Amino acid sequence: MVVIDAHQHVWDLEQVSYPWLTPETGILRRTYAIEELIPDLDACGVDATILVQAADSVEDTRWMQRVAARHPRVAGIVGWVPLEDPARAADLLDDYASDPRIVGIRHLIHNEPDGDWLVRPAVQDGLALLAERGLTFDVVAVNERHLRHVSTIAKNHPSLRLVIDHLGKPPIAAGEWMPWAGALAEAAEGPNVYAKLSGLNTAAAAGWAARDLAPYVDHAFEVFGAERLMYGGDWPVTLLAGDYRSVWQATAELLAERSEAERAAVLGGTAASFYRIDERALLRPSTTV
Repeated sequence: MVVIDAHQHVWDLEQVSYPWLTPETGILRRTYAIEELIPDLDACGVDATILVQAADSVEDTRWMQRVAARHPRVAGIVGWVPLEDPARAADLLDDYASDPRIVGIRHLIHNEPDGDWLVRPAVQDGLALLAERGLTFDVVAVNERHLRHVSTIAKNHPSLRLVIDHLGKPPIAAGEWMPWAGALAEAAEGPNVYAKLSGLNTAAAAGWAARDLAPYVDHAFEVFGAERLMYGGDWPVTLLAGDYRSVWQATAELLAERSEAERAAVLGGTAASFYRIDERALLRPSTTV
């Protein structure tokens, strides 16, 4: 089984501007290099990782490209283009096309003052460009409004593969269920919609344990199935409420009662299919036949 971390970040404050990294973000407000994470990936048996954008800028995507060029363990990059400016987005996508590692696009929609930014006509035109090029779109849905828009996008662009980051940030800390559960189920009705089991520790209360996440993960399995769920470590954001290995261990506990096929899907197969990554190319020399 090839293990893929489908959601991981790197950022360098000397190379790129990250407006959201204010003093209030605490330990996150420093440079995080992939070299820091590699020992954890080794310890957890993670074969490959997907770098996901951390700033709405071309500079951030270029930085991830440079990191990936030095680290073959990076199997894919989810970059950024200005979706609200389709003409400029098209030019950038044409440029990105020379780098097969760029497999998808994301925008920090939760930082947009307009809660309906995602369904603006111009943004819809930008998303159409991704569908035409076979690229994916990561949705940073942090509230019900964002999740409801996923259904609209899925219907408007049936060939666009969408993935909801962090299960849409369920209200774990508050111990609440609705409207998150209903909105997630509605989004899952689109066959082109997937979700990441990531970022759940930072949605939970201090002192969280796997059992606190279990009802929300079980609901995700019920509405998506393992074939549309993928694991993501969300490092270094995960450091706000634990560390990489504690998140990995919790994920292992949450998957312990699932079938081997389900575990294989969530821990790598789904990500490989969604981001169109050749799993055979990720096998370590010691595991090849």
